[in-house]
Amino acid sequence: MEFSKITIEAHVSAPVQKVWSFFTEPKHITQWNFADPSWQCPWATNELKVGGQYTARMEAKDGSFGFELVGIYENIILEKKISYKMADGRKVTTEFQNLGDRTKVVTIFDAEKENSEDLQKHGWQAILDNFKNYVEKN
Repeated sequence: MEFSKITIEAHVSAPVQKVWSFFTEPKHITQWNFADPSWQCPWATNELKVGGQYTARMEAKDGSFGFELVGIYENIILEKKISYKMADGRKVTTEFQNLGDRTKVVTIFDAEKENSEDLQKHGWQAILDNFKNYVEKN
């Protein structure tokens, strides 16, 4: 199956070591992994190794909707790159570019077919922006 690719990015005012740990540790993932304040990420697990599983529960705070995002890691380069494949075959790759006291984070993901690419890009970018704000405040 062929998927369209969507790219999002953020420049985070923090060194790559901090950005990496905040992106990969479940205690941090639950603090930023949602697109808007009416949503939450009540739990996450992360087995950060090739073949390991990443799972994050995302749900509306009012309980009206929720889902788990699950990925199996295909490639990990410490503080540089993470790639995983979701259950539906779509791939996600996030790269971390060390810029000294700043880090450029770029995620490229395969678009799903149910929602518009614009909506998907906006939602994923909102989550990445939430991540940036969380890292910079903590």
